[in-house]
Amino acid sequence: MKAGDTAMNKPDFRKLSLRTGKRFRRVMLLFGWLAFLLASNSGFGDEPSLTQYQVEAIFLFNFAKYVDWPAAAFPNSTVPITIGIVGTDPFGDNLQHIIEGKTINGRSFIIKRLASDSDLGGCQILFISDSEASRMGKILDRAGTLPILTIGEDKEFAQNNGIINFVLKDGKVRLEIDLTAAKKNGLTISSRLLAVADVVKSNTN
Repeated sequence: MKAGDTAMNKPDFRKLSLRTGKRFRRVMLLFGWLAFLLASNSGFGDEPSLTQYQVEAIFLFNFAKYVDWPAAAFPNSTVPITIGIVGTDPFGDNLQHIIEGKTINGRSFIIKRLASDSDLGGCQILFISDSEASRMGKILDRAGTLPILTIGEDKEFAQNNGIINFVLKDGKVRLEIDLTAAKKNGLTISSRLLAVADVVKSNTN
């Protein structure tokens, strides 16, 4: 064997270490986020626990990492991800602070506060407050024809084919996800997000 052959077959540990390090950081960021939400969301009256709507605001931002929209959901490759809020906004400044300066896949975020009869077409994520319970069915009927991730916090939401419902269990925010509704809206939800949901509904018929 020539001396050069040994050099050619010798692995480049520096490059291998960089690749491994990037994968490790991505995995740790994912599990760190999930652990942070599931552990620190442990009783809303106790410090340093987060409030219900601080937790939900963090979820709203992070959902964008684990949902794929069809190309038609965006006019072009640079327009921001629009989070629409219909009804009473329970987040205060929390959601704005979370999205400020953040991007996902090169897209920044904007928030729009909408009336129940507003045009929903420009939204990719839509939070429907429980203040809209009496109009929930009509709002979701309109959103169900569009590539929108619908998110709510009311039993009426889940019963009217909303996609992700926030549910309080033992003082913690949990997720119910309706895959059938997501598919109808043309969305694909990552298995990583499904893994932390308490309930995943899917029409298997």
